[in-house]
Amino acid sequence: MKSNSSLNPPYFQLTLFADFGPLRYLFFILCLFIYVTIVSANMVIILAVFLEKSLHQPMYIFISCLCVNSLYGSAGFFPRFLQDILSDSHFVSRPLCFIQVYVIYTYASCELTILTIMAYDRFIAICQPLHYHSKMNFKWVQVLVLIAVLYPVCIIGFCLYLTVRLPLCGNKLNWIFCSNWPVVQLSCVDTTLNKVTGQFLTVTSILMPLFFVLYTYLRILLVCRRRSSEFRGKALQTCLPHIVTFMTYSISLFCELSLTRFEADQLNPSIAVILSLAYLIIPPLNNPIVYGLGLPQIKGVVLRFLKKGPAAEI
Repeated sequence: MKSNSSLNPPYFQLTLFADFGPLRYLFFILCLFIYVTIVSANMVIILAVFLEKSLHQPMYIFISCLCVNSLYGSAGFFPRFLQDILSDSHFVSRPLCFIQVYVIYTYASCELTILTIMAYDRFIAICQPLHYHSKMNFKWVQVLVLIAVLYPVCIIGFCLYLTVRLPLCGNKLNWIFCSNWPVVQLSCVDTTLNKVTGQFLTVTSILMPLFFVLYTYLRILLVCRRRSSEFRGKALQTCLPHIVTFMTYSISLFCELSLTRFEADQLNPSIAVILSLAYLIIPPLNNPIVYGLGLPQIKGVVLRFLKKGPAAEI
């Protein structure tokens, strides 16, 4: 019989890191620059929405929630990743590994739930404009944000609980960060419950939001067909940033999910690294750029603050 320590290893080893020698310092500087850019760009959007009263509207509140989620997900990934780039050994303690799994997975799920309520907001604004202020009042916005956060927090917590209780027969994760499925694959026992829960999570957290967003935009297209070209132009202007953001995140998330369909020895390590990092790097960089440059209201506020500078505020 195996000892308890062998069934529940205190450390995991991330095996997908390659030895790049002196190039590691170049990669470290590049990734640090990306992280600082993500933090700075998202903080600018958050502060613009918070400080400018004219932006205290549902759409901009949801955009700031998206930026807060980007900061949350990046904080769960980059500090550890930067440390591993410079390190010769890539061991992570069991508790810290599961914390990273929880943070990254809740970030990924919250991104979709927030994008879903943003699609609902655009649907009401374009298809039911006369009822917008009554349906999207501040209290209802609070409820939507709460649902968008609490559902991922609860469902990811349950999935992680099922993983934590599994006895594991190894500690090597063929990944560059802690991920749930590679840990489940180390299990010594049947993981049917984990697989069923994972499928339920995929349906409720990915497929249902995807179909809902597609439904809202189908309804928006039908309304735009019957209206003037000026109305269609305004609708496109207000929806385009959300469409770009949603498509970017969906594609990057699909790339990561596609990796789980392959065995470790079937994957090219370089391709696996690029695809697994896509949804952790591209959306947090893309969101503030799309909304900061794509929406004149936010762009105008940001430019005005930058021109004033700290001294002008004093």
